[in-house]
Amino acid sequence: MVVISKAIINQFGLEHADAADALNEWWIKTKQADWSCPNDVWEDFASADFVGKDRWVFNIRGNNYRLIAMVFFSVRTVYIRFIGTHAEYDKIDASTI
Repeated sequence: MVVISKAIINQFGLEHADAADALNEWWIKTKQADWSCPNDVWEDFASADFVGKDRWVFNIRGNNYRLIAMVFFSVRTVYIRFIGTHAEYDKIDASTI
């Protein structure tokens, strides 16, 4: 998959060092993936949640952090929309961000 953008992951990792390794693992696994349908996502990330409008929520570092990405299967692209703490995630609407 093409993942946009690594810069978001790098910046968040600088601000939250305890999340950096888990975010990089997510990045590597996602870049190597070839998802063509929702089941493919769940095979790689069993705890991922589809929240509508192409948006998926991924638990990062034991659910301490959340990553929201839009997944476009037809063009093999994942667009990161949000990375934040669980508390920050609770304040937003994941289906519209």
